[in-house]
Amino acid sequence: MGVELPVLDAIDQRILGALLEKQRTVPASYPLTLNSLRLACNQTSSREPVVDYDEATIEEALKGLRLAGLVRVVWADTGRRTLKYHQVLDELLGLQPDERALITVLLLRGPQAAGELKTRTDRLHGFADRAEVEACLAKMASLPTPLVRELERRAGQHDTRWIHLLGPVAQAESGAPVQPTVDRDAVLAGGGQARDERVIATYDTIAADYLREFAEEFEELEFDDWFLGRLVRSAGAGPVLDAGCGPGHVAARMTALGAEMSALDLSPGMVAQAVANYPELPVVVADFRNVLKPPAAAGWAGILARFSLIHLAASEWPEVLNGFARVLAPRGVLGLAVHLGDEVREVGEWLGHEVDVQMVTHDPAWVRERLAAAGLTEIEWYARGPQPGASETTDRGYFLARRPG
Repeated sequence: MGVELPVLDAIDQRILGALLEKQRTVPASYPLTLNSLRLACNQTSSREPVVDYDEATIEEALKGLRLAGLVRVVWADTGRRTLKYHQVLDELLGLQPDERALITVLLLRGPQAAGELKTRTDRLHGFADRAEVEACLAKMASLPTPLVRELERRAGQHDTRWIHLLGPVAQAESGAPVQPTVDRDAVLAGGGQARDERVIATYDTIAADYLREFAEEFEELEFDDWFLGRLVRSAGAGPVLDAGCGPGHVAARMTALGAEMSALDLSPGMVAQAVANYPELPVVVADFRNVLKPPAAAGWAGILARFSLIHLAASEWPEVLNGFARVLAPRGVLGLAVHLGDEVREVGEWLGHEVDVQMVTHDPAWVRERLAAAGLTEIEWYARGPQPGASETTDRGYFLARRPG
C-alpha cells in the first residue's frame, strides 16, 4: 500500500525544496528563519524558474504546509527567541538519501534529464554515475505510489526528462514549447576510457597542424593575451602550471610574460611538439585530473586550464576542480577558458583531419557554481564572441578564481 502524496503548488514546492537542500548543504544554519528561507527560495543559482517571493507570501504558504504536517516550527534560543522552520517531507515519504537528493533537485529545478540530475545532486548525494541515477529514478517510478515519472522525449531534446509527482510541474504536461536540454554526461556513453582514447587520438593526429595554425594566435587575440597576463600577474612570483598545454605555445607566451612555467598534456603528440619547439619549457605527458604539487613549493601559484576541460562530462568537473584547488598554494589562482553554449558538439573534422571527438559547451553561471563549490573565491569572468578572421564558431568564457589564503 502506497503513501498518499501531498499536492504541492509552485510556492510549496520551492519552500520544501529549499529546506531539503539547505538541511544538507548548510546544516549549521538549519532550520531556517523566515528571512533565510526567503533568500533560499529566491536565490538566482540552482533555481528554475528564478522567483522573487516576499516574506508575506512565504509565511502564508508555511501556514498551509504546517497544517498539512509537512513543516514544523522550531524555536531557537540564541539571543531572542526566533521562529525557525524544519521540513518533514522526507520523513512522510520515507525517502532514502539518494531518493531525497533527486526529489530535492526536481522540486527546485523542474523537469531534468538523468545526466543533469547527476551533476546537480553532487552536493546532496554521491551518485557514482548516470546509471545509478537512472536506477534510483526507476525505483521511485515503480513504487506503489510513484514519486517520479519519465516524460516523452520532445523535438530538440537530447534525452528524456523526469518530473516529480508531488504537484503540477511547469511546462511538463502542456503543449507549451520547452527549451531544449543537453545531457553533458553523454560524452561518457561508451565509458571514460573510450572517450579518453578518442581525445588522445584526435590531438595526436592534429598536433603538428595545430601548432602551425595557432602558434602566433596571441598576435591577433588581444583579449586572450590580456587574460594570460592577468593570470601571470595574479600568480606573482610562484610556479605556474599549464594543465592541458597542447603544443606548448600558450605556456611559452606566459613565460615571455614573466611566469615560471611548467606544463603537461595527455597527448604524447602534443607534448612532442612542445619539446621540439620550446626546449626550455618543462613539459610532460600527464593527466590534469591527477595534478601534483610542484616539487619545490607548497603549491602552484597559478594553474591555467585553457580549453582543457571541453571534452569532460559535467559530472567530472567537481573532481577536477577540487583537484586543482587542492594543489594551489594559498591565494593561488586558477584560470579557465571554456566554450559557452548549450550543446554537446560532434567534431568529425579538424584542421583537415578526420577525427571522432565531442566538445561540451557550458553556461557561465554553471561554471561559476562549480568553482564556488570547489571552495574557490574572488571569482571573476568574461565572455567574448568569435573574432573576425579567426576559425571560431563559439562564444568563449574566461574565469579566474582564487584559493582562499
